[in-house]
Amino acid sequence: MFSKSLMGLMLIGFSCLAQAGEMEIRESFAKNLPDVKVGVITKLPYAGLYQVAFNGANIAYTDEKGEVGLFGNLVNIKSKINLTQLEKEKLTVVDFAKLPLDKAIVRVKGTGARKLALFSDPECPFCQGIEKELESVTDVTIYTFLLPLADIHPDSLRKAQLVWCAKDRARAWEDMLVRQKEPEDSNTNCETPIKQLAEFAAGNWINGTPGVIFTSGKLLFGNQPHEIIEENLGVAVQ
Repeated sequence: MFSKSLMGLMLIGFSCLAQAGEMEIRESFAKNLPDVKVGVITKLPYAGLYQVAFNGANIAYTDEKGEVGLFGNLVNIKSKINLTQLEKEKLTVVDFAKLPLDKAIVRVKGTGARKLALFSDPECPFCQGIEKELESVTDVTIYTFLLPLADIHPDSLRKAQLVWCAKDRARAWEDMLVRQKEPEDSNTNCETPIKQLAEFAAGNWINGTPGVIFTSGKLLFGNQPHEIIEENLGVAVQ
């Protein structure tokens, strides 16, 4: 039977090895992949692998020296669980309570009891698609944050400004994305929160649209079908 002191020494030794591996990995990534921002490094319990979070919610696997890298999905063969996807979901959790709701376009459907947030670009075709999916979702409050990605959609900033400066922002948003109709009563000289929202998005690694955030903190990207939206919203409280 191992003594407590011997067990303690073994744990200390393992910790030191893990820390040594982490230092070498960080040095290797900094030297060979200077554009990569390394986050948390975790020693995995199999195959001598280290898991490296980088540039937000991206994951790579490497050896203890950071000499080789695997950029792909790690799957548990027995359970068929995508371990990489599980880790990405942990990394992309967004605290719903910290969202700048005062800078959102608010739409209330039915009781509005359930809540979701949406980072969206008025020119993004997937954003237009998710709006159509949301048409069948009831009893929900939707907080839409304008995130025009001008590098991809050159006219998105102008359209976002038009929506924010309209008298009825919620209607203007739906008109533009669902009916491809621009608001006629917009004052484009009004002050918008677009810059602040872009900074918030960057700080939370929301780098694509649409980005859907649920009260659980779960963040999903892309045109999600209404079934997935309903599943994550849960049952409305009457």
